[in-house]
Amino acid sequence: MTDMKVPQGARQLRELALSAACAAALRAAARLGVADALGDDPASVDEIARAVKVDAGALRRLLRGLSSHGIFAEAAGDRFAHTDASRLLREDTPGGLRYTTLWATEPWTWELWPRLDEAVRTGRSQFGDLHGKGFFEYLHEDAPESAVVFDQAMTQASALSARALVDVLDLHGVAVVADVGGGQGGVLRALLERSATLRGVLFELPEVIANADPQLRPGGPFADRVRLVAGDCRREVPVEADLYLVKNVLEWDDESTVATLRAIASSGRPGARVVVVENLIDGSPELRFTTAMDLLLLLNVGGRKHTRDGLEALIGQAGLALDEVKAVNSYLHMFTCVVPD
Repeated sequence: MTDMKVPQGARQLRELALSAACAAALRAAARLGVADALGDDPASVDEIARAVKVDAGALRRLLRGLSSHGIFAEAAGDRFAHTDASRLLREDTPGGLRYTTLWATEPWTWELWPRLDEAVRTGRSQFGDLHGKGFFEYLHEDAPESAVVFDQAMTQASALSARALVDVLDLHGVAVVADVGGGQGGVLRALLERSATLRGVLFELPEVIANADPQLRPGGPFADRVRLVAGDCRREVPVEADLYLVKNVLEWDDESTVATLRAIASSGRPGARVVVVENLIDGSPELRFTTAMDLLLLLNVGGRKHTRDGLEALIGQAGLALDEVKAVNSYLHMFTCVVPD
């Protein structure tokens, strides 16, 4: 009998070619609150549909598609249950990824991906050609709801990595830590929670500082140990600290990366440490995630994820002395540098 099995290569290519369906299904589930409507026990499609006010037949198709990827699990009796992955779509899950999922599937992403061939042809961002302005300018001027999602996604990403980073970051001899481009301050807050004597500075763009973690703002429990400083780290970092943390910030073009590191080096006293934390596109167990982010950065800001050698070279161009490189977890590496004499 002739073997009618579809070759693995063909199966893989067909699935990848239609992988936008999976991303869209994740977005739909997150926006509809499907994960929030499902409790600890399996529930019928009809029960979930009533809870989120959608068509039961269409919801069944959505859940079936997601369950084929391990997001929710199909149970007997036309019921579905949570998996570890689907729980991360819940609003109340510690370390959840609901907003990360929404950010990665915002409307502007769907407009950009079809232009990837042009980005590869030219080696430059396509966002300006599409919208007539830069990515962050567009977010805050034309898509404020997407800007909110972006900030929440960055907060979730920080929460996911903060614990691992706090566990490996050496704070010996550090009285003041400056989190440069630290978003709403999730990592800085975790560091302050770890040390009762540590003081911190959150340096970010004005519109981000305005929405900093309430625990860091006036009236919050850490307000007396934190300064909130607004500015653009590519121009100057007018902050003096013992340790400068730069986590998932150096993702623009190489010129901007070097400019940021030089700005820090010019403000830091000799011997101050500069800790750069980034996803690398080599030597990472999460290569699919990191390389996908690398392509999205090419499209939206003309940026990149780095190789280890590439980032080491940029650190050297900025005049910093590289001391050590080590893994933080499965997708982050930490480059510890020193401001030279």
